[in-house]
Amino acid sequence: MTTLIFILSLVATFGVGLLISWLFAKNKYVKSRRSFISNIASLSNEKEKLEMMVGQANRELKEERDKVIELNQNVASLETSKDHLIVQLQTQKSDIEKLENKLAKEFENLANRILDEKSEKMSRVHGETLKSILTPLKERIHAFEEKVERSHKDNLERHAGMKQMVYDLRELGIKMSEDAQNLTNALKGSSKTQGAWGEMILERILERSGLVKGREYSVQESISIDGKRLRPDVIINLPDEKKIVVDSKVTLKAFERFASEEDPLAKQQHLKNHVQSFKNHLKNLAGKEYDKLYGINSPDFVLMFVALEPAFNTAIRNFPDIYDYAFERNIIIVGPSTLLATLMTISSIWKQEYQNENVLEIARESGLLYDKFVGFIQDLSEVGKKLDGSRRSFERAMNKLSLGTGNLVRRAEKIRELGAKAKKEIPTNLVKKSKEGEQLEIN
Repeated sequence: MTTLIFILSLVATFGVGLLISWLFAKNKYVKSRRSFISNIASLSNEKEKLEMMVGQANRELKEERDKVIELNQNVASLETSKDHLIVQLQTQKSDIEKLENKLAKEFENLANRILDEKSEKMSRVHGETLKSILTPLKERIHAFEEKVERSHKDNLERHAGMKQMVYDLRELGIKMSEDAQNLTNALKGSSKTQGAWGEMILERILERSGLVKGREYSVQESISIDGKRLRPDVIINLPDEKKIVVDSKVTLKAFERFASEEDPLAKQQHLKNHVQSFKNHLKNLAGKEYDKLYGINSPDFVLMFVALEPAFNTAIRNFPDIYDYAFERNIIIVGPSTLLATLMTISSIWKQEYQNENVLEIARESGLLYDKFVGFIQDLSEVGKKLDGSRRSFERAMNKLSLGTGNLVRRAEKIRELGAKAKKEIPTNLVKKSKEGEQLEIN
């Protein structure tokens, strides 16, 4: 009995345990299911958001692709425009050269077509009219052709001249260095003698630069400013009425003593005197205020020309800050070689300026030629209208002669048929036409 009760108790306990386990598992399952459903809803929302973001990204990507396509089309259009402009520039010269022949042929063909269709009298009258129109036009075309040829020739000469100037620059630099070194010992005289020698070197450089005296530069021009009389050695003219003043300075006494002195201490003192002489020249030149001589048309500096290259180089080696010292006083120091290079550059600028003026003149003449051509076309149109009017008047007069019942030709021919004596006869084609015209009128 006790055993049975124990077994029943054990079974009941096991059953209760199973029931509790089942209830716990069910509760856990319900919670897990709710969490799973919640996660599915959250993932669904995330999916919708991601789909919206993907759609927006696709739209933006399409817009960017459209922009890239549009930019590529613009680039292609610009490349095409560039190529077209290059072709136009290349063909412009040949078009100008062909213009005269083309216009002459068109004028001749047009005039011939008009003159061949008209009577001798009308041809003579209008031939004289055409001649009066074409003669000035031919002269203008010829003048235009000469300007184009002259411009082309000037361009070739300019390039050849530049090549020659570069060669001359090298040769002159060598020669002037040799001349300066050889003349160092000879120029031990007065400051006036040295100054004259420096001006001679300056004049030689100006002659070799390609600039024209009296046009691109002037020498020893006397100018008054604030009651003071100034006489710059050289005034260089630039385009747009700008000016550059060149002043020649020669310092040889201290340099000659420095070059010939053998004692080191005395040699060093002469070198200091040479550098000090340079400084004094710079101060004196700055005091003249040449850079303010022409107001707004003057550059902000003056060129101080030192004719002796060895003296110039010695001062630079022993006074490295000399350029800054001069520039603070609105002065630029130049030797023969650097001055010649500067002047040759200015000469090249002037040649380019003259070339540009020729181009502008060609453009102006082209405009006048075009206007003249338009006027000629208008005159020809008026001549054509008048000739058409004359032709219509002629046709009306001929119709009166040969068309209609009882036209004049037919009546005159009947008079002859009735026995009128006449020495001349009406042309057969006109008589035939009058009969046909009369028959048409009857029908």
